[in-house]
Amino acid sequence: MNQSSNYYSANLLNRRRLLQRGAILGGGLLTATKTDGEESIQSDQSDQGLIRGQADHVISIWLGGGMGQIDTFDPKAKGDPKSKRPGAYYDAIETSVSGVQVCEHLSKMAGLMEHVTAVRSVHHDMIDEHAAATNRMHTGRPISGTITYPSIGSIIAHERGANSDTAPPYVLIGYPNVTRGPGFLGARDGYLYLTDTSKGPAGLSRPEGVTHKRQSRRERFLATLRRGNEGAIDKAVADYEQAIEQSLKLSGPEFNRVFELDREPDSLRNRYGGEFGQRCLLSRRLIERGVRFIEVSHNLNFLNGSGWDVHNGGILQQHQLIQELDLAVGTLIEDLHSKKLLDKTLIVITTEFGRPPGFDSGGGRGHQGTAFTCVLAGGGLNHRGAYGQTDELSRKIVADPVGVPDFFATLCAAVSVDYRKNLYAGDRPVPITDRGQPISDLFS
Repeated sequence: MNQSSNYYSANLLNRRRLLQRGAILGGGLLTATKTDGEESIQSDQSDQGLIRGQADHVISIWLGGGMGQIDTFDPKAKGDPKSKRPGAYYDAIETSVSGVQVCEHLSKMAGLMEHVTAVRSVHHDMIDEHAAATNRMHTGRPISGTITYPSIGSIIAHERGANSDTAPPYVLIGYPNVTRGPGFLGARDGYLYLTDTSKGPAGLSRPEGVTHKRQSRRERFLATLRRGNEGAIDKAVADYEQAIEQSLKLSGPEFNRVFELDREPDSLRNRYGGEFGQRCLLSRRLIERGVRFIEVSHNLNFLNGSGWDVHNGGILQQHQLIQELDLAVGTLIEDLHSKKLLDKTLIVITTEFGRPPGFDSGGGRGHQGTAFTCVLAGGGLNHRGAYGQTDELSRKIVADPVGVPDFFATLCAAVSVDYRKNLYAGDRPVPITDRGQPISDLFS
């Protein structure tokens, strides 16, 4: 390389470091460290003013399709789909928190609202397309053409890791999707997934005919291959290797016993209800094992074939979805409370957007992202039944708006993740929650 090329390379490197330092100076103090001969710059912000909760685990319940806030946790005066008069589809009932009402089909949770906060003022601008809104409610950001952002599950797994050496940090009970994944964080912070609670994750069981001796021989061969590539593996491959190591560690019968729900009393299993309820029961067993973050997906094909996307006739069976949610989540709250795990476990109910108060031509509802409800329970928060306020028809937010970054910052704060820090996509600093601020009232 000639002298001009050396000067150009050094100048480019210095400019990159200068830009990196400038970006971090906006967020905190600088600490320079040496790693493999390269200078890496890390944010070392003061903890002053940082909100930290007491939860150790998150059970995130995903309602695919768009749960209508006006028909669940933010009820208003009843409407009439026949005459197209806007309003709620069901009657409202009182709860254990004075002044807070919910839909009549949430009768179990109504008696537990002192452990719950329905955040009624969540909002974003993604309403027309389910995939984009699903991405927003998992990553906290709009889709980017230049970067794949990590999901909130992967962020918490990355920051806190598993709560046990014998458990993965992140489990998805539902179908895999890039919006649930680790994005630029890499395979190490991905999820273990299963779609059927009666079987457990197929990838953790050895194929029939592969004996323990044969498996050991394969692992020795893999170790030999790895030794031959030492020093030539980049970060992406290294992360993937760590994911493989974790899978091998979890592939024995010890961890797989957590998926044997028949070890639970029949009376408890019946209280949880059907497949969705069994997923919630499994999530409790997983946190006991040490899993940090679990997403429980309420599949689109449950009950009515369209899930919570209640256009036209889909709304006719919506009450069954609400009742199933009520039974399973209400029992999960009671079960965690009885085992003294509720304060250490944050339960989150999210969906891609809400529904408007008006009715479409078939008597169902469209999409609404300007005001909708997400729910928090347990986790040691200062619950109040409801937070935020919408207008008389739940069309607009009139008090305490909560953007998606703010909601994510609240989740991070609850499990003692620093919501002010940066993650790094290569050299690019990425604010962990897009500069969200937690709902401070829930921590006072």
